[in-house]
Amino acid sequence: MSKSQVSRLAKSLGQIVEDFRTRPLDGAAYAYVTLDALVVKCREGGRTVNVCVVHAVGVNRDGFRESLGLDVVTAEDGAAWLAFVHGLVARGLAGVKLVSSDAHPGLVDAIAATLPGAAWQRCCTLFMRNLLTRVPKSAQSFVATMVRTIFAQPDAATVHEQHARIVDQLQTRFPEAAALLDEAGPDLLAFTSFPKEHWRQLWSNNSLERLNKEIRRRTDVVGIFPDRASIVRLVGAVLAEQNDEWAVARRYMSAESIAKALADPIDEPEEVIAIAAAA
Repeated sequence: MSKSQVSRLAKSLGQIVEDFRTRPLDGAAYAYVTLDALVVKCREGGRTVNVCVVHAVGVNRDGFRESLGLDVVTAEDGAAWLAFVHGLVARGLAGVKLVSSDAHPGLVDAIAATLPGAAWQRCCTLFMRNLLTRVPKSAQSFVATMVRTIFAQPDAATVHEQHARIVDQLQTRFPEAAALLDEAGPDLLAFTSFPKEHWRQLWSNNSLERLNKEIRRRTDVVGIFPDRASIVRLVGAVLAEQNDEWAVARRYMSAESIAKALADPIDEPEEVIAIAAAA
């Protein structure tokens, strides 16, 4: 294949990806949005630097997942997330009730500034890794098992009760871990205000694990990208392909349960309110 053919194909693919990632979202309601980022290497100014690919996945009113957009930013900071999410809103993102992500600095502020009324769910998997750095290695398995019991409860009231109980149990031996778990409580347990059938999909970013692995598999083959445009072309093509698969796959959530989520958040049980007040 000649260089001119490669150039034409790249240009054609670039336009397809650009149309996909900038398409209007038409004001459609997306109850849940997950934000994530991956680091890749790129040549800029005659040197190799790390840049971040930020992307968003939403669950639409029919219960299907959609890739909502991506961008390449210099650093994963508040300004980058603010610009990215603002761009989604400008394209028509609306109806968001809950945003799931990790706890990068500035991200929560960016969500609050661009998606007023949306709650934030801190990824429990990434939080657990952070929490376990506060306890000795010999006790990490024990502490992890204790914390997981919080998410194994049958309803919102017992989830909050178990959270308070585990904080108390950790206080004596691992005060730093207890303080972190206590402080993170409202963000870690935000999922309890939404339909029970959605909890497992909401409390972490694990639902994107397969997608991120596929992105990483493709970017690892390249190694170092010649520029940011080439990153957008490759990652955008992966996301467009995945978006097509989701459109014909089994619903991620039922349309009926999504309708409940798009309505006002579930009223918190009196027990939950009492626990919060006592804290």
